[in-house]
Amino acid sequence: MDKIFFSDWQSLIRIFIISIAAYLALVFILRISGKRTLSKMNAFDLIVTIALGSTLATVILNKNVTLSEGVLAFTLLVFLQYIITYSSARSSRVSQLVKSAPTLMAYKGELLQKNMRSERIDEDEVWAALRKKGYSSLSETDAVVLETDGSLTVIKRITDPEAPAVKVLLKSAR
Repeated sequence: MDKIFFSDWQSLIRIFIISIAAYLALVFILRISGKRTLSKMNAFDLIVTIALGSTLATVILNKNVTLSEGVLAFTLLVFLQYIITYSSARSSRVSQLVKSAPTLMAYKGELLQKNMRSERIDEDEVWAALRKKGYSSLSETDAVVLETDGSLTVIKRITDPEAPAVKVLLKSAR
């Protein structure tokens, strides 16, 4: 019968040592890779984060994966993310491939139903974002924007048509 609750002390000691070493290696790699690696996540960042977590679990629990192999995998994942984010900051084409664009959910007091349907956002989510910011009506806002990380940003009504935020809104509303 398989050993369910206890195998041997050697495997527990291995997990203890590998967990500490792999964790420290991952923290070190993330620390030297810069703030962008741990920034607010878009879909691309989420994938890298899940891959790092999966790799960490594999290194800790799979006896066939050595610490050096795990550290190499961490390094490669972070390096690939660095290359993609570096490229996307310098090329709009790369950026469009790996990131979504913000989408207007409401503009000048009106919900944009077509945009809401395409992004699978319902009215309740828009109203919740308004309430969270202290607004009781869409007429108090210029826009509600679905950001690339999935959060909703509420932009208060701006009376100056030359304000930079209004110009950006007008551009994205078209």
